[in-house]
This record gives sequence, structure tokens and C-alpha cells, in this order.
Amino acid sequence: MIRPHDSLPYRHVLTLPTTGSAVRIARETTEQVLAEWGVGPHEPCTGPALLILSELVANSVRHAAVVSPNVTVVFAGGPDAFAFGVHDRHPYRPALHTSAVAGSGRGLATVVELTLELGGSAVVRGDADKGGKSIWITLPLQRTGTSRGR
Repeated sequence: MIRPHDSLPYRHVLTLPTTGSAVRIARETTEQVLAEWGVGPHEPCTGPALLILSELVANSVRHAAVVSPNVTVVFAGGPDAFAFGVHDRHPYRPALHTSAVAGSGRGLATVVELTLELGGSAVVRGDADKGGKSIWITLPLQRTGTSRGR
């Protein structure tokens, strides 16, 4: 099965312990990755991407650390899109598009709302062994005032 982010030429992988510092380190790494790929701070998706990523990593730290000692962020990018997946080994797979209704908190509802407002997509993919999952966010890039990648 080909996933949309498989066609994006740039890749970066970050694996961290599921501790409080993971959120800060993942956010700083995201800023560095975006800059290296020519996506500046004025790109409309940059701020929301950092917020979305922070929320997803915080959720892994908060809810998965008991069974998942690590959280992994996979970044994929290209001239027109930026994608990232946050993976942990907790088997629970949240229903992203019903999280606000389910009363499980506003974090995932905010993630989905921001993603859709930017014209992006959010999906949950379970591991083949059903022992973990990744939440993938794909955001379109407008590349305002920057080069179109390396």
C-alpha cells in the first residue's frame, strides 16, 4: 500500500524517551527540519504544525509511557507538502474525527480542526502487530517567500 507521505523525497526520524522533555525536543527538531527543507517560519502551516506535533507528542508522553518507553516522530517533506507521524507502542487507536464528541479532551479535536483548516489530513495507522499506532498529519505548503526546497 502506498501512503501519501511515501512519495515525499525528504525524510528525518527522531526517537525519544516518553518523558516530559520529549515535547520540547520534538518541537525544536521540527523547527530545524523545516528550516533545512526550506520551510520558513512565515509559511502558514509552520506555527500550526508545531502546535499539532507538540500535542501529539504530549499525548504519547501522557497516555502511552506506561507501555511505550519511546515515542518516534517521522518527518516527510517535499515541495508541496510536509507530513509527520507520531508513533508509540500503546495499542489504543483514537478516533480522530470523533474526539470532540467522545469527551476525551480537546487536544485531538484541536489537532484535527487545525489540520483540516489548513487543507491537510489526519489519519491513525495501527502497527501490523496491533501493538502500537502512528498518527499521521499531512499539511500542504504554500512556500511563501522561500525557495521550493533543496
